Amino acid sequence: MAEPDSKTSITTAGDGRGPRHFHLLFEDELKTLEPILQAIVEHLDDVIAHWYRLYVLHFGDERSLGEREFHEIFFNALSHNTRELMSGDIDSYTINTIRLGESLAERKMPFAEVVASLHLYEESVHIALPHTKTSVDLITTFDKLSHIRLILLADAYFRSEAAVAAARIQALEREASRLPRADRQNFHGLVGSSAVMRELYDRIESAGGTRGTVLIVGESGTGKELVARAVHECGANPEAPFVALNCAAIPKDLIESELFGYKRGAFSGANAEYLGLFRAAEGGTLFLDEVTEMSPETQSKLLRAVQERTVRPVGATREVLVDVRLIASTNRDPEEAVRAGQLRQDLYYRLQAGVLQVPALRERLEDVEPLLDHFIRFFNEKLKPRIPVHGVESDAMEAMQAYQWPGNVRELSNVIESAFTFGRSPTIRVETLPNAIRGRSVKSAPSDPAPSATSIPIGTFADAERELIARALESTSGNKLAAAKLLRISRKKLYAKIAKYEL
Repeated sequence: MAEPDSKTSITTAGDGRGPRHFHLLFEDELKTLEPILQAIVEHLDDVIAHWYRLYVLHFGDERSLGEREFHEIFFNALSHNTRELMSGDIDSYTINTIRLGESLAERKMPFAEVVASLHLYEESVHIALPHTKTSVDLITTFDKLSHIRLILLADAYFRSEAAVAAARIQALEREASRLPRADRQNFHGLVGSSAVMRELYDRIESAGGTRGTVLIVGESGTGKELVARAVHECGANPEAPFVALNCAAIPKDLIESELFGYKRGAFSGANAEYLGLFRAAEGGTLFLDEVTEMSPETQSKLLRAVQERTVRPVGATREVLVDVRLIASTNRDPEEAVRAGQLRQDLYYRLQAGVLQVPALRERLEDVEPLLDHFIRFFNEKLKPRIPVHGVESDAMEAMQAYQWPGNVRELSNVIESAFTFGRSPTIRVETLPNAIRGRSVKSAPSDPAPSATSIPIGTFADAERELIARALESTSGNKLAAAKLLRISRKKLYAKIAKYEL
């Protein structure tokens, strides 16, 4: 990897004070950080432990890194970088911070998670080192260092992600150029050759040719983010940032600051300025998944940002120009959401100009087979099983093609991953499939006489609810967050139901 250009990372102050890094931090200011840097080195285990606990509390099951991976990445980076700062070796600090940004991009850690994790690191330092003497100058300089760290990480992250995206897009374009439009089975990560999918591919290409807003409508698990990425990649500048936010995963009172950013001191805990996702997506695309989970007040500010192409950070008095394409999604009927007050009518009218409807998997069951081939290749590469899987047995294929897939493509992916995990065969067998799918096997159906209406045991509502929750957990391989989304209930409510029915 080439070292960073010294002209961009270090400039001469010209006033005898030594280098000035991004016009933020002078060399002599680093000396004021020595007490806190020394304390971090001496209590590194405590800082990392507090940092990881805050990380788990903040991101829960949606976090990208497990404890071991988190420790391996950040312990080593923090240890080396802190010692480099103490010795005044800013060149090494810059190079290693850039390498960290590239590593996080390669691990597909969302950039919003990277930024939030940096804020959590600063909190963990104050928690783990309560007795370290601080001053206004020290805190101010520590904030400047945080800004420099964020600049380096962001630059490395998006350069790395852009390079990966560019290579992927070139491969997709080469693949698409060899196929007639009517024969396409894959399109920018989407899989399927059914008529409804080919129509969707055409609409994605049309939407990608403009910078207009887009609304993607589809049930949970249909692949709305993949559609959003395809629209972005079909645009004029596919290497530009693509920033995604799941509005349902963030408390409604925090979404505004996450989107528009905030000034330092705007509220309790705002110890440094935060750019926000609109400015992080500058020149590219901002994808807001489940936009109906936003409060009406935030939706109103979102509409203004889209119309005026400006954002006002929380605590700021001036608006900032932005150049961002907005793509939103919802798993609800948008007109019904408008009537229910979950989607502002004026925002819907703005988004209505470009609507993409993503079909449910039950509406394109002929695509189950190519999707199975896709996931078998994917999980062979990802999981590297001791016995590679090379196909699906005929009775398992019939069962899956007859199933209605209430969890859509996500449920199919989870089923195949489960079969890889628990199967011990080079083919996926019907015995490794969940009960709900095995019960619909075409081969077994004719041998069972159709029961009369009076012979079918109805059971209680509680029985039906327990079975539904059990099926959701089974189809998501026990992933409670995914099961809660599939059932469209909160995770807290799902935990209560699991305890109630002793699942």
